Amino acid sequence: MTVPASEVVAEHLAALIRIPTVTPTGPGPHDEATAASFSALHEALRTFYPRVFSHEAETVGRAGLLLRIPGAAAERPVVLMAHQDVVPVPHDWEAEGWEHEPFEGAIVDGWVFGRGALDDKGALTVMLEAVESLLDEGWAPAQDLYLLMGADEESYGQCATAAAALLTERGVTPWMVLDEGGAVAVGAFPGLSGEAAVIGVSEKGIVDLRLTVEGLGGHASTPPRESAPGILARALARIEDNPHPSEVNDVSVEMLELVAGRLRGPLGALLRRASSLRGVLARVMPRLSPELAAMVRTTVAITQLEGSPAHNVLATRATAVLNIRVAVGSSVEEAVDHVRRVVRDPRVTIEVETPSEPSPVSPRGDDARWAAMHEAVAASYPDALTIPYVMLAASDSRHLAPMAGATYRFAPLRMTKPQREAVHGPNEKVEVESLGRGVAFYRALLTSDRLA
Repeated sequence: MTVPASEVVAEHLAALIRIPTVTPTGPGPHDEATAASFSALHEALRTFYPRVFSHEAETVGRAGLLLRIPGAAAERPVVLMAHQDVVPVPHDWEAEGWEHEPFEGAIVDGWVFGRGALDDKGALTVMLEAVESLLDEGWAPAQDLYLLMGADEESYGQCATAAAALLTERGVTPWMVLDEGGAVAVGAFPGLSGEAAVIGVSEKGIVDLRLTVEGLGGHASTPPRESAPGILARALARIEDNPHPSEVNDVSVEMLELVAGRLRGPLGALLRRASSLRGVLARVMPRLSPELAAMVRTTVAITQLEGSPAHNVLATRATAVLNIRVAVGSSVEEAVDHVRRVVRDPRVTIEVETPSEPSPVSPRGDDARWAAMHEAVAASYPDALTIPYVMLAASDSRHLAPMAGATYRFAPLRMTKPQREAVHGPNEKVEVESLGRGVAFYRALLTSDRLA
């Protein structure tokens, strides 16, 4: 056996963290520094995983990599995904409370620290470690295996769209896709002790709306009765006061009923009846936490505001950007129509930007692909409860999901609540021991007879 020790995996991950592949800020070509970082990462990957990269790696998008490992058959190809890019770190990172420099790649007391440790270089590393170790043993996949490593998931996802277009052009229809998303969560549900392998079987849609109000401008000493920012502010207040309707979808019911099997007391009794109590749960869950609210409705976040360029100048234009995450079972059109009805002011123009519909819901139950996922979790985290959920964020896999037979979103790494909160924040870290389990997960999945 050539299964790498967890410590070796940790060293490789730390080395990748030290290469600051920060996601590009715009859709154009990479600047010189960004291009150099991704080139350095690619060189490191080729050094650490020579058997993987003995297969031709095509460049997709600006710095994405698409690699095919031929299988004994090609009728049911599998696509494994992870992304190379990470979100930026503020210049005053010390004020954020980082224990170690974000790109130091420190390994301390059984943990790997640094930007990307969880999102998503940790998953990238264990995925490649598993494939490399299997190839070292003479293994070949039963079906064609594609590895897709995007380089702009945190911004535009153009690598993934380019890869999807390329696969379509070649007539490749993925039978199964696995990308980041869920994790082996600790403390994910009130009253649930132990680990839960939370696997995304769909993800919410996403659309940005740009709201604009035009004004006359002028000197701030003679303000009008209604200013452009004031009109916009009232529209935004109406949007927040009138959220989208809530509804508990089938995936959430399944998730809650599975969790209920490990809960005692009134909460467990309540959740065991989730299917018949959808209406009650739809009213109660939004009151308990923002996370539970996001599970049952389309959400609207006001993310950007712009008005006058100076403190004593009236705004000639006021704008706001809304980031909307569209619930499964709804649509971009429904989400936008709700906002228009709530705003009900012709002075506020609403422009739709970068719409993406909710992803199809992937199979569960006795489907071979879901069963393979379930068994791989059991092989790597034997005490974990495996449950489906609807991913609230967005991943590169949304660009492949419409063409794929099944798309799952799961990184086989243990994450406590503080770890989950550190994603995109300070002190992002992953446990060394969990990296070894992540490799075991991918090895079990790739060698499963169910994927033959």
